[in-house]
Amino acid sequence: MQPPSSLPPLTPHSSRRMVVSGQPGPHPDLARRVARALASPLQKPVAEHTRAAFARAEAWREAQGRSLILDAGCGVGLSTRRLAAAFPDHAVIGVDRSADRLSRDHGPVPANALLVRADLVDFWRLAWQAGWAPARHYLLYPNPYPKASQLKMRWHGHPVLPWILGLGGRLELRTNWRLYAEEFALAVAQAAGCEAAVARYAPGGDSGVAYLTPFEAKYAEGGQPLWQLTIDLERQWHLFT
Repeated sequence: MQPPSSLPPLTPHSSRRMVVSGQPGPHPDLARRVARALASPLQKPVAEHTRAAFARAEAWREAQGRSLILDAGCGVGLSTRRLAAAFPDHAVIGVDRSADRLSRDHGPVPANALLVRADLVDFWRLAWQAGWAPARHYLLYPNPYPKASQLKMRWHGHPVLPWILGLGGRLELRTNWRLYAEEFALAVAQAAGCEAAVARYAPGGDSGVAYLTPFEAKYAEGGQPLWQLTIDLERQWHLFT
């Protein structure tokens, strides 16, 4: 590892609002949704644009010949750039569905990094099917969908959860909503049989970078507590057999 250099600073801002939810604790339907995801694999057809994007990413990954880091939901790609600089001996792939976010100018993309526009639900499934086994897998500040009716839109309540966990590696989730991390930990325990503790995020961590995303810096500057869940997962080669 080495600290990143020549990358644009993450400008903090104090106006980010804290997550507000009428849900007082873990969603009572979480266990049922996780069990359903495990018992009934997602059958949604893969979008052609994601299939083509994945094929390009797969060719790039093979040409790199390095251990993989997957930055899922990378937004404008600053986190991907910073992870690539912090882990120069890894290949870092950042995936986001927004072409607008990915096209914003935040400096050059390092040679060991690739930004990909794709649907994450489809991309995760293709990655698992292709045998990807990332050394590290980041979920940085996903949309919390704080309404109780939105549980199925949170990654731990979504049918794609088994593929997220099945890729294995060191999975790291960061969020400014503690309940999101707590629910994710419960889902991991149920689906993978692994206990994961939710902790306050200490800037720096093993990447050596204080803040990886613009959201992270804004939340911290605004005085919001940041939460982290990190767990080492085995790659599940026979996910539904």
